[in-house]
Amino acid sequence: MGSFQVIGVTEEGPVMGPRVVHRLLRPVTLTLSLVFVFAILLAAVCAKESDYYELLGVSREATTREIRQAFKKLALTMHPDKNPGDSSAHEKFLKVNRAYEVLKDEDLRKKYDKYGEKGLDEQQGGRYESWNFYRYDFGIYDDDLEIITLDSGDFEAAVNSGEIWFVNFYFPRCSHCHQLAPTWREFAKEMDGVIRIGAVNCGDNNHLCRRKGINSYPSLYIYRAGQRPEKFTGERNRDNLVRFSMQFITTKVTELWQGNVFTEIENAFSSGLGWLITFCSDTGDCLEPRTRQKLAGMLDGLVKVGWMDCPTQQQLCDSFQVTSGATALFPPGSSLDTQGSILWLKTLDSREIYNHVIDHLPDLELLTSDSFKKKLAHHRWLISFMFSGRSASSEYKKLQAFLRNDHIQVGRVDCVADSELCQTLYIHKPCVAVFKGLGIHDFEIHHGKDVLYNIVGFARDSVHAHVTTLRPDNFPSNRKEPWLVDFFAPWCPPCRALLPELRKASIQLAGQMKFGTLDCTIHHDLCSTYNIQAYPTTVIFNGSSMHEYEGHHSADGILEFIQDLVSPSVLVLDPSSFTEKVKGRAAGQTWAVDFYAPWCGPCQAMMPEWRRMARMVSGQILVGSVDCQRFQTFCQSQGVRAYPEVRLYSGNTRQPDRFTSYNGWHRDAHSLRAWVLSSLPRASVDLTPETFRSQVLSGRDHWVLDFYAPWCGPCQHFAPEFEVLARMVKGEVRAGKVDCQAHHQTCQSAGITAYPTVRFYPNLGTRRYEHSGEHINSRDANTIADIIRHRLEKLSPRLHNTPKDEL
Repeated sequence: MGSFQVIGVTEEGPVMGPRVVHRLLRPVTLTLSLVFVFAILLAAVCAKESDYYELLGVSREATTREIRQAFKKLALTMHPDKNPGDSSAHEKFLKVNRAYEVLKDEDLRKKYDKYGEKGLDEQQGGRYESWNFYRYDFGIYDDDLEIITLDSGDFEAAVNSGEIWFVNFYFPRCSHCHQLAPTWREFAKEMDGVIRIGAVNCGDNNHLCRRKGINSYPSLYIYRAGQRPEKFTGERNRDNLVRFSMQFITTKVTELWQGNVFTEIENAFSSGLGWLITFCSDTGDCLEPRTRQKLAGMLDGLVKVGWMDCPTQQQLCDSFQVTSGATALFPPGSSLDTQGSILWLKTLDSREIYNHVIDHLPDLELLTSDSFKKKLAHHRWLISFMFSGRSASSEYKKLQAFLRNDHIQVGRVDCVADSELCQTLYIHKPCVAVFKGLGIHDFEIHHGKDVLYNIVGFARDSVHAHVTTLRPDNFPSNRKEPWLVDFFAPWCPPCRALLPELRKASIQLAGQMKFGTLDCTIHHDLCSTYNIQAYPTTVIFNGSSMHEYEGHHSADGILEFIQDLVSPSVLVLDPSSFTEKVKGRAAGQTWAVDFYAPWCGPCQAMMPEWRRMARMVSGQILVGSVDCQRFQTFCQSQGVRAYPEVRLYSGNTRQPDRFTSYNGWHRDAHSLRAWVLSSLPRASVDLTPETFRSQVLSGRDHWVLDFYAPWCGPCQHFAPEFEVLARMVKGEVRAGKVDCQAHHQTCQSAGITAYPTVRFYPNLGTRRYEHSGEHINSRDANTIADIIRHRLEKLSPRLHNTPKDEL
């Protein structure tokens, strides 16, 4: 009987076999080792994995903010600092902390939903902060309704929505950030509804903050769509913050007087806009200038805001029946002669006035079964589907103003009164959808946040994209044209993050591939038919074949995956084809093989880079991949112990099993390409001062040269690209390299002042000189090869006419 070993975990990722301990166990005696290992294995099998959602006490539909709030509550009671007498407190809190670290991250949450804990690295949640951190520093603005917490998933949609945003970039451990927090809350309450007040936790969104150039905390920026952000640099008090933000509200407040009042009112009424007018007098109250400006910004596109100075316009104020300070809303078509048509407001509070005005505005146009098809046949519409007999939010009335310039009309459908219409569209709960002017079946449902900025961004993107909401009657199971189908659940954060990426990809692939989304919470049976187990799951349907996308969920990743389906650069290997093609490779053939597992995070990150690398080395090296989840026994037999395992099988057929493993830190396409090309025989030659003079300057060949320095980073990066070039032009042009550190005088004589420098020395039939080389301003092999060939075509007639004795 043989001995047993329990395999551990490496930094590269989860390994084969039971993940029980973190080191290699070697038995002291055969009997003891068997008992000990069997006991560990039994414990591992019997131990029930704790569900991360249950640990935090949240539903699988929980938002990131809800997850963060739930974790904070648990941290304040379960933290070991609060339970000094409980020896198990550390282990218990580690589990809760790991659950939080995974579920707060969109990518990790997707992997956990699909593969469970085995799809995760061991390192998440291994460290936690002190109790004081969770009490005072964690999620500073999570409980403030006026402050919107933004993260990487919704930041761009928010600041590009058309609304003005004032965003506070903060770090949890920053003392100045905590000092600002009470002031920021007061400021947010005062400006609520005037502009959007946001906050970004740079501890949780480090990449976003770095991308935005944030290098100190707190950093306060105003964002307006299509314009550069403006940084606040003044003293951080409420008045200064209000004064700074108000300068960006540029909506005009009009002073009305005898010479313009009737023209202004008639022009607004004819455009469907009303007037909010405050009358200022020696008695009574009128709105102060700052309040007027706030309301002008809050109601921009809905009503005009103006004021009248009654002491100087006494007769005009009398005609409006105003005898003291007052404020009134004049809806389109209203008249002093029509009782009740004018709304006189008895408050000076901007928020209260705003609410009164919004409530008084007409509701969105109601579409019925009879008008629905006719209206949506040729026009773009944003439709609110209601189930309560009224609009979900009076804020939706502002959508018409935001989308007017995009030529998107806004309406509503009452699904209680028109239940059959909503049922045919499989709409069973309140939602917003964009209909793209191609009939009632070409629409896309909004699954983002139910806030104005998110809906506006969605509508603008959706009308230009080619993504359709799928149902059983239009699902592309037997279509001839290729379809990309995203199986998703609306509650799933990675699903919501993927939807904008699908829209981007659909625009780039318009006419080549159709895009659709299927809500698995509604169409359970259809999703079960395709064995969908986690969200989002993205599948390409191409005739009778199906291909699941397993890379990063981004537009670029999807585009590369589709490109690879059309023209595969990576050969999918199974045990049989691996033996035949890799081990049985022909002399001179080199294979690069990626052994991976679909649930492995580093594997997923490397997939698009692996495909990109394969295209880069096409024609020089064969590239394949092996799915070690599907062929686990085979991978074990090949000694694969961690994922991803990248191997290079060289052209030496006398040792077919011999390989070299990639141990580089970077797994991007360029680093991988440099590594695999280093195994090939060089196509370029090293030149000395003597060979430079005899072969390049006095020889009869065309030459392309790389002047470089060994210490130069860009030179090292360009080196494999130059080898690709050397192979591309082999037989036409010779390729050489000159080390300018070793041969400084040669490079100086050639006029080389920067590294790397590429020069082309064509043979013109006469002796060449050091400076005669033609500079090529590119570091791309294909571009350089094209330039050289184009130059040779121009030189061809001249070379044919040169006497042979000159050559």
